Amino acid sequence: MDTYAAVLLWAIPGFLILVVIEVLYGHFTKKQSYVFMDTLASLSSGMTNILKDVLGLAVILISYPYILNKLALWEIESNIGVYIVAFICVDFASYLVHLLNHKVNFFWNQHVIHHSSEEYNLACALRQSISNLIGFGAIFLIPAALLGVPTEIIMTLTPIHLFAQFWYHTKHIGKLGFLEYLIVTPSQHRVHHAINPIYIDKNLAAIFCVWDRLFGTFQEELESEPPIYGTLKPALSWNPFWINFQHLFLLGRDAWFTKKWKDKFRIWFMPTGWRPKDVCIQFPISARMMDANAKYTPHYDNAWKTVAVIHFGALVVMLLFFLAQFSELNSLFKINFGLLIFLSIFGFTALMDYQRWAPYFELSRGLTCLLFLGLFQNQFLDSMTSLFFGFLICYFLFTIGIAIWAKLKEPNRKLALENA
Repeated sequence: MDTYAAVLLWAIPGFLILVVIEVLYGHFTKKQSYVFMDTLASLSSGMTNILKDVLGLAVILISYPYILNKLALWEIESNIGVYIVAFICVDFASYLVHLLNHKVNFFWNQHVIHHSSEEYNLACALRQSISNLIGFGAIFLIPAALLGVPTEIIMTLTPIHLFAQFWYHTKHIGKLGFLEYLIVTPSQHRVHHAINPIYIDKNLAAIFCVWDRLFGTFQEELESEPPIYGTLKPALSWNPFWINFQHLFLLGRDAWFTKKWKDKFRIWFMPTGWRPKDVCIQFPISARMMDANAKYTPHYDNAWKTVAVIHFGALVVMLLFFLAQFSELNSLFKINFGLLIFLSIFGFTALMDYQRWAPYFELSRGLTCLLFLGLFQNQFLDSMTSLFFGFLICYFLFTIGIAIWAKLKEPNRKLALENA
């Protein structure tokens, strides 16, 4: 995890720079693909995923080293050929996991966050899951294990494979000629993120589009059918925690209230979107309109936008500190500071969702985090300058002040959904 944290310390600024470049390009060409709060929600989702990964918040049911030890037909040494074969195996495993996520109700929950943005840009590539808490993907790496691909090669290639999927989340690159037959391109992935009936559950490959062409999940982007982005059931939230677990909550509710015991069990394993008939009537869910303009776009004045930017900027600084000092921090401090950042992301996005309880939550968060700073003051000062410690005190005082301001400014907090 120390190595991964060090890699992320360089990768995060790189991703943010590319996002800024795309924003500027969209502005100057008058083809802007970014919306203010949607962008902050995407970047905040990326933060939660990073925290989940570096803290190891998942239960691995089956690991690649275990499969390798049981199934390897021979031992092989690292060379360029092994790396190429391993990358192909990783990509095929990714395709199979992706297919499972799209086709089964339960597994859709761990992927829905990535599709939840109603925009399409580099920032939405960072909407990665925190609800994939059970690790089983190694089962799809059996071909690599049979060939004896060493664990360290798989571990090296996995983050590279993930980062290589970032670039094609953009509207600004058209079709790429012969490359459309070899690799996943922006055009192909725009199809994947679309909810148009012809595009649903298509183009599931990560790097090599050959898998989609082989297994019948390929669909070309059509000029006559511009993609409409998002999910069929809109998230209607900027809070990454609610977006991550909303589908699971709805499945649980349906399983609880449906009358047939058979349906209580099978709902989890049925095709994505399947619901028992009785709960469809009891709890109707409105599907997204097939209209590119029918988006969740509540209005925020400049004061609210300023609040959101300050919160987000502070969180970026906190996350970069966490990654920079990760190898020097003890386990208890890592967990507590990671939780502090989680709570901060949850709180500020709930505030931007205009949840009625959010000001009270933010007031409690500010006070709790100040207490945390007091309890771990020595750990902080050993790991950073007193200037940064003072920055955190100022941020949590700001959190308390904004909580009070929000309650006084909008005592009957409610989003103007008629503007959505």
